[in-house]
Amino acid sequence: MKLISWNVNGLRAVLRKNFLDYLDEEKPDVLCLQETKAAPEQVEQLWPASYTTFWNTAEKKGYSGTAIFARKRPIKVSRGIGVGDHDREGRVLTAEFGDFFLVNVYVPNSQRELTRLAYRQQWDKDFLAYLKKLEKKKPVVWCGDLNVAHTEIDLANPKANVKNHGFTPEERAGFSAVVKAGFMDTFREFEKAGGHYTWWSPMGGARSRNVGWRLDYFLVSAALRPRLKRAFIRPDVAGSDHCPVGIELNTDSK
Repeated sequence: MKLISWNVNGLRAVLRKNFLDYLDEEKPDVLCLQETKAAPEQVEQLWPASYTTFWNTAEKKGYSGTAIFARKRPIKVSRGIGVGDHDREGRVLTAEFGDFFLVNVYVPNSQRELTRLAYRQQWDKDFLAYLKKLEKKKPVVWCGDLNVAHTEIDLANPKANVKNHGFTPEERAGFSAVVKAGFMDTFREFEKAGGHYTWWSPMGGARSRNVGWRLDYFLVSAALRPRLKRAFIRPDVAGSDHCPVGIELNTDSK
C-alpha cells in the first residue's frame, strides 16, 4: 500500500502545473494534501474517478486546508481533533481503514517573529493527545507538513536557524515528545544521513542548490514497523515549494 503526502501550496495552482501527471505516474493508494487553499467546489474535478476525495477546509477562504484522495473508500473520515481553537483552520483530516488510522495534518507555523510559538506548543500537546486516543483503538499512520526540522541533519544550515521558526528548541521538543510517545519517523528508519529535504525557499535558487529543510514526514505507531517496507522523498517533483514524501506498507500484517 503506497501512501503519499504533499503540501501543494495551493491545489488550484498545482493543478495548472504537473499535479495530474504526477498522480498518474506515482499511482498512490492514498494521497494526503496539505495547504490546499481551496474548497472542493472551487477546484475543477479533473482527477481520475478511481479516487474518492475528502476535504477539510479552513473557515478563512484561500487559507490552509487538507484533503485525502483514496482508491479504497475509508470506513470513516473525520475532520479536526475536537478542539475548537484548532479546528477552524482545516488542518486535520483522519481516515479510518481496516487496520489503522491515517491522519493527514498541516501543523501551524509559529511565524517569522514567533508570534504563534505559544499556540504551536499548545497545538503539539493537543495533537499528540489526539493521536494517542486514536492509538487506543488501532495503530496510527500520520503524515503532513509538520513545520519543523527535528534535528540538525534535517536542514542545510542548522547553526544559522536555531532561533528561527521551524527550528526553535520548543518546536523540536514537540517533535521529540511525539517520538518518545512511540511514533517512528519512517524516513529515518531507512536513511540516517543528512542532505534530504522536502522544502526549499523560492529565493536564491535554494532548491537547485539543495539548501533546504525536511519539514514533511510520515510517522507510524511502533506496531506498524514490521509492515513498513520503505520510506522516500520525491525531490524531483516540482509544482510546489514542498515535494511529496511517501511510505509503502505491506498489506499482509504477518
